[in-house]
Amino acid sequence: MTDSLPLPDDRIAKRNVVILVLAQAFLGAQMPMIFTIGGLAGQSLASNACFATLPISLIVAGSMLAATPISAIMQRYGRKAGFFVGAAGGTLGGVIGAHGLYLGSFPIFLLGSFLTGIYMSAQGFYRFAATDTASDAFRPKAISYVMAGGLLSAIIGPQIVKATSQAFVIPFLGTYMAVVAVNVLGAILFLFLKIPKPPVPSEDAPKGRSRLELLRTPTIAVAVICAMVSYALMNLVMTSTPLAVVGCGFSEGSAADVVTAHVLAMYVPSFFTGHLIARFGVEKIVGAGLVILAAAGAVALQGVDLENFFVALVLLGIGWNFGFIGATTMLAGAHESYERGRMQGLNDLLVFGGVTFASLASGGLMNCSGGSPVEGWTAVNMAMAPFLVLAGGALLWLMLKPRTLRKA
Repeated sequence: MTDSLPLPDDRIAKRNVVILVLAQAFLGAQMPMIFTIGGLAGQSLASNACFATLPISLIVAGSMLAATPISAIMQRYGRKAGFFVGAAGGTLGGVIGAHGLYLGSFPIFLLGSFLTGIYMSAQGFYRFAATDTASDAFRPKAISYVMAGGLLSAIIGPQIVKATSQAFVIPFLGTYMAVVAVNVLGAILFLFLKIPKPPVPSEDAPKGRSRLELLRTPTIAVAVICAMVSYALMNLVMTSTPLAVVGCGFSEGSAADVVTAHVLAMYVPSFFTGHLIARFGVEKIVGAGLVILAAAGAVALQGVDLENFFVALVLLGIGWNFGFIGATTMLAGAHESYERGRMQGLNDLLVFGGVTFASLASGGLMNCSGGSPVEGWTAVNMAMAPFLVLAGGALLWLMLKPRTLRKA
């Protein structure tokens, strides 16, 4: 089978979805691995506890800065090239992170975290790649199925952490070595993708809207805001969770189990999120996601028993799934194919910019806003409220706007 335009029955699209699901499951396992131990490793290396989550923040910062270059690479050379660059970044980040742990050097460990962000950025484009060869009807399902690949990563990643985090005298060194292996082996999957390279535009081809014009489009503006808020608030709370769980007297294994439950909740709904969007409309599903995120914060504020952590993080995962997949679907239908590289790169730049801010704030709120882990955990969850109001207000404004003016 050769690279070509999608067939009416979406055969090529479905083949690509299978490969991207596997990539999300196997390569994507490194993200729950690193998010489980990154803050704990940072806490062991940093001279100031306020910087414990800085490794996570730098991963997201690296992802934010890599988004536009990777999108440009994909626009010019194709999705495969961008995904290989991502796997290379993940490999290099794992090697340098392991070296930083071996030397006990926080700056070197931070450099490895920053380079890991290259992989995180490339992974963010899996969902867009799923739509490249898909029909309009299959598009939301394709996005959902690819995101559902994270279900296996939620199981694989934390279990690798349990098996490797104490495998050597230096804590977490084995986990970072496992990250290297995951990237090297997982990159082989991209050889089987069948996504055509974007055609070289002719001189008289439409140039599309500028970035500012795109962001002034109501549907695009609201999609970006909802994606930013959904992802940033999920990251804000998840980054602090291992620190909060351990700080409240539970074990690292319990923290890994909570993260597992959270990541499962992030991806299990993906099996039906696309169908819900097709049935009820994307705006209602995004709105439901924001409400569920608010419920997660409310549960977390009720106490710090292990059950509270589990329920809050499960709700956090479901809310992220509805909000983020819904916003992605909304965005995918609001721009033309020749605007794809410009818009998708800009979207992920803004989304991961918000996530970077959230992850930086997470460590400060958790470790430096009170005298105990309980007070820090309370501050983290209280911080969700204004951003949920912002996203909810933007979504309501869009829903009240005449449909003919939403893409104007």
